[in-house]
Amino acid sequence: MEQTTTNVVVQPAQKSVIRGIWKIALFMALITAVEYLFAFLMDAGTLRSIIFIGLTIWKAFFIVSEFMHLGHEVKGLMYSVVLPMIFIVWLIVALVNLEGAAVKDARGIVDVDQPSTEHVESDH
Repeated sequence: MEQTTTNVVVQPAQKSVIRGIWKIALFMALITAVEYLFAFLMDAGTLRSIIFIGLTIWKAFFIVSEFMHLGHEVKGLMYSVVLPMIFIVWLIVALVNLEGAAVKDARGIVDVDQPSTEHVESDH
């Protein structure tokens, strides 16, 4: 005995949803291109690191918001996911700093400040 199902209805893809996904993907590609520009045109330093971290957080926001559908949820649910993540990141940074300092103390590593260079003009 064969059983046939006749109540399956194939719905066409919503063009607005597909257009939104492409829009977000192109926006994230643009952010990545900006990251590459900063990587190749800017000297390494604190400012470049801050720019990379900021752009990475911005891309992570779009991924979670659009592709994981958190942006379309109620604000209470969004905050219940985002706020604990902020504290978890803060905890990880604090523990890395604390443990890093403990390891440095155990190994006897002392931070040495770079001596400042002073230009003395000699008029002799």
